[in-house]
Amino acid sequence: MPSDIETEMTDPATEYSGTAVTALHASAEPRRSVPPGVWIALACVALLLLAAVAYGILSRATAERHLVRETNANAIQTVNVIHPTVRGTTSEIALPGNTQAYNDTPIYARTSGYLKQWFVDIGAHVSKGELMAIIETPEVDEQLQVAQANLKSAEADLGLANTTSARYQSLLKSDSVSKQETDVAIGGAAAKQAAVDAAEANVRRLQQLQSFERVYAPFSGVVTVRNTDIGALIDAGSANGAAPMELFRIASVAELRVFVAVPETYAPAIRNGDIATLTLDEYPGQQFTGKITRNSSAIDPASRTLNVEVDVDNSAGKLLPGAYVFVHFKLPQNVRLLSIPANTLLFRAEGLRVALVRDGRVHLQPITIGKDNGDSLEVATGLTSDDTLILDPSDSIAEGQQVNVSTAAPVTR
Repeated sequence: MPSDIETEMTDPATEYSGTAVTALHASAEPRRSVPPGVWIALACVALLLLAAVAYGILSRATAERHLVRETNANAIQTVNVIHPTVRGTTSEIALPGNTQAYNDTPIYARTSGYLKQWFVDIGAHVSKGELMAIIETPEVDEQLQVAQANLKSAEADLGLANTTSARYQSLLKSDSVSKQETDVAIGGAAAKQAAVDAAEANVRRLQQLQSFERVYAPFSGVVTVRNTDIGALIDAGSANGAAPMELFRIASVAELRVFVAVPETYAPAIRNGDIATLTLDEYPGQQFTGKITRNSSAIDPASRTLNVEVDVDNSAGKLLPGAYVFVHFKLPQNVRLLSIPANTLLFRAEGLRVALVRDGRVHLQPITIGKDNGDSLEVATGLTSDDTLILDPSDSIAEGQQVNVSTAAPVTR
């Protein structure tokens, strides 16, 4: 029984302690036993977060690379292109020309003095040999009078010398004079003859100068310039090389010369004797017929052109010297030309250029224009029908610049 009593009489503190330990074990047991599914879920969430971060980084890098590619692609200029148009034949070309009077001559004075009177003014039609002006030359008149007096004196001396020579030759036959004296008399007569000849030449020279007091027209034409007036001092030029003053200028306008610079491409088609026609803006709808009379038979190395002269009848007087005209030449039907729009041209300091596309890059090609039609031009040299031309090239376009060719249909002006 005592054992039972001892059991019942157990220390309350011990009993409480055991109860607390039991409760503590009971409370700690759930924390120690976390289900495995929770850990798996946490790992999946962490993996998802890492994947999202990696995806964001990769997306940003891809976007940056795409932006760089787009920027570089947009930096390359996109151009519209066109090919030259082939024109198999052409019937004629129209080239600018300048008209000139067939004869155009300045009139100078051949003697010095003062203008006494003039008879023609600008626009006056004069005939060959017509009196145009009179010059007063008192010095020449006086010199002529002196020369004529000297001639008379020389002639008198010559007469006496001839008489003496004849007398001495007659006396020599009878040995009344010596041979020496006779030879002196004959020589004196010859010297006097030479003096007379010189005096006559001087008189003729002064008479010629005196005749230049009257200014005559050298050919029939129109007076285009008058540079003198009554009382003006006329200087025929001095020995030190001073140029004389131009009194008048006469132009023969019944027939005109027209000079045309023909491009080298068309030079073989120009033949002397062929007919050419002229048109002028001041005579719309009218044509004037001329004939190719001559050409320089040489290409000018500076302009690469052939200088051609066309003579035109101007008896009606409609054409004026110095006028700007268009000369139309007939060409053979086997001339092959390339036509390009005017908005493909580049005007550079080096000369006329067009921008071509070759292997995706720009090439500035020099060309020679054969004919300007306004909105289009015919190219004489520098292009082929396979070339790719850039339309409306920018002024800043440069040799070797990379470009993209637009696939849209080009729009030409």
